[in-house]
Amino acid sequence: MMRTALVTGANRGIGLETCRALAKQGISVVLTARDRRLGEQAVAELAIEEPAVVRFELLDVSDEASVLDCAHRLEDAGIEIDVLVNNAGVYPEGKLLEPEGAVAMEDALLANFWGAFRCCQEFVPGMVERGYGRVVNVSSGYGSFGEGLEGPAAYCVSKAALNALTVKLAREVKGDVKVNSVCPGWVRTRMGGPGADLAPEDAIDTIVWLATLQHDGPNGGFFRDRQPVPW
Repeated sequence: MMRTALVTGANRGIGLETCRALAKQGISVVLTARDRRLGEQAVAELAIEEPAVVRFELLDVSDEASVLDCAHRLEDAGIEIDVLVNNAGVYPEGKLLEPEGAVAMEDALLANFWGAFRCCQEFVPGMVERGYGRVVNVSSGYGSFGEGLEGPAAYCVSKAALNALTVKLAREVKGDVKVNSVCPGWVRTRMGGPGADLAPEDAIDTIVWLATLQHDGPNGGFFRDRQPVPW
């Protein structure tokens, strides 16, 4: 049975490499992005490389209407999502009490927390109903209380909220449905910058592992390099 995965923020970087890796495993991929031109270019690139089905869908996770529209289009097309990778995110900098602090916090929460939450609301109930699903929330060590919440304030708060969502949702789902968070590390993307430790293709191993977990795999955890990260 071919599974279908939806990856948010997938026209470049970690999201694109996750799509490529899942397609190589024979998984049908819904590659989403908020820029239609860039998303369609990414799909065309993957379609040349991999035999698995790769489909583009326009999706801006920070826009509730965009999430709903994407879900409705997929439903109308008869496409059921078995794997959800909440990868889309932003990295606003600055301190909480600076003049731009409120804007940074709103932007971070809209993309990094609310976007993932809305996608979960749309796609996880179907997973529970069908008895199978994998949700991977791409978080960060900056969202870990155990690692000191280092990093820009709004980003840290939004990723800590995403981690809390992971824990609570994992407790609510039933059947062979698993929800986990992942810290991919410091990655050479537009967000991570050119000096980061990891290339995107080297940073996705744990994401793909969590997206394809066996029945006895973990649920409600936070992982880096397939090892637990403290909350």
